[in-house]
Amino acid sequence: MTTDRPDAGAAIRSGSRSFALASRFLDPATRALVWDLYAWCRHLDDETDGQVLGHGHHAVVDRAARVAALREHSVRALAGDTGGGPAFAALGRVAAAAHLPAAYVHDHLAGFEMDAAGRRYETLDDTLGYCYHVAGVVGLMMAWIMGVRDEPTLLRGCDLGLGFQLTNIARDVDDDARQGRVYLPAAWLREREVMIVPGTSLAAEARVRVAPVVARLLDEADRYYDSSWYGVARLPWRSAWSVATARHVYADIGHAVRRRGPAAWDARVVVSKGRKIARLAQALAESIWAVSVHRSRPAPPRHGLWTPHAGGHARLTS
Repeated sequence: MTTDRPDAGAAIRSGSRSFALASRFLDPATRALVWDLYAWCRHLDDETDGQVLGHGHHAVVDRAARVAALREHSVRALAGDTGGGPAFAALGRVAAAAHLPAAYVHDHLAGFEMDAAGRRYETLDDTLGYCYHVAGVVGLMMAWIMGVRDEPTLLRGCDLGLGFQLTNIARDVDDDARQGRVYLPAAWLREREVMIVPGTSLAAEARVRVAPVVARLLDEADRYYDSSWYGVARLPWRSAWSVATARHVYADIGHAVRRRGPAAWDARVVVSKGRKIARLAQALAESIWAVSVHRSRPAPPRHGLWTPHAGGHARLTS
């Protein structure tokens, strides 16, 4: 299998510098598949949000029809027909090389259908259900590509994806509101008497009121980051290093959002290059320790954490 993926490599470097950095230390075969999977996921995002490699924004007239077309091309790619374009050829390579469960692909596409339908989220469980579809299942797919097949470790990969998406929601509250989307649990917003008007930016008073809601969401994200650590030790060490790096860098985004409070949405929160390098070194030491010492220790149970198949989704290894 060739590891030359110019389209996929460009997608991850432009779409997420943090993930591009973390993926650089994977073994070549795994990195190629991770980049391919990212290229497909990035394409779905871009097509449904009117973006180019995660940047800019233009109006999407019929999002539901566009998502339906993306699903059709994805299903064809799973069957070996990669005529839909580079992103679907990338999905086809992943499916063929890793025997990726089709249920994962369908679950991810369901997240875009939720956005197209304008779904609203009343409770934390509702928000977590959305997070599963757009990111938790991506964590499952990434773990699968890295060779994980046992359900307990797959769940830790899902936990990392959930942590990532909860952090995204916290960071992007204002951007999402301007695009007509509210992912924070409506019950939490009512408790704080927060009014978010879809299609408009957050007013100054709303930012003050929403900051504690976002901090509460980030507390939840930290629980999933903590749980995800117990899957790191079950990965090949280069994969463990990559995943541990991404985990630290993304958690740092959440910590910065929490520190900034109402000012968190004045400018997009990013992690500095120096901080990323420091996290890379920390993750190297942690991953070596994890795979050499911690791997033999049993992981604690995931008490109180959202679980995919408990929500009616496909079983993890189906």
